[in-house]
Amino acid sequence: MNSMRERAAEGLQPGDSFSVTRSFTQEEVDTFARLSGDYNPVHFDQAFAELKGFRAPVAHGLLTGSLLTEIGGQIGWLAAGMNFRFRRPVYVGEAITCRWTIREIDPRGRASARVEMTNPDGVIVLEAEVTGIVPGDPERQRLRQMLAEGDPTNRLARSRQDQS
Repeated sequence: MNSMRERAAEGLQPGDSFSVTRSFTQEEVDTFARLSGDYNPVHFDQAFAELKGFRAPVAHGLLTGSLLTEIGGQIGWLAAGMNFRFRRPVYVGEAITCRWTIREIDPRGRASARVEMTNPDGVIVLEAEVTGIVPGDPERQRLRQMLAEGDPTNRLARSRQDQS
């Protein structure tokens, strides 16, 4: 099976589907709070989270949503829009699977995709519709060059994949 980046270099098509699975650590939730300024107690305080109906503090919705950017980045998708629907809570350490399916691509490379994120029980925790621009011929040629060179700009993603 080709990597996502290799598939993008070949040329993306409607119906192409990609998935990644990961969980978020407490350190990542803390870092996201520092970066975003979102210190809502639902993310940090057990009693507050319980008052909201959760069993424990929950990960930020946009941190969870950022999982789709891993796929977008791997396939060279230039985002134009994202519409999120947060369905269920995501807890620290919970493995979330993100499935991205390209719905359509017009002749100018403008595309739309559907994204579903599920928890280990298969329950949808987040749905998204994304629009953007897929790599055209010059970008695909550059992706092929990058892959031939060992994909040096992708070292952080490979490092994270090696840890999982």
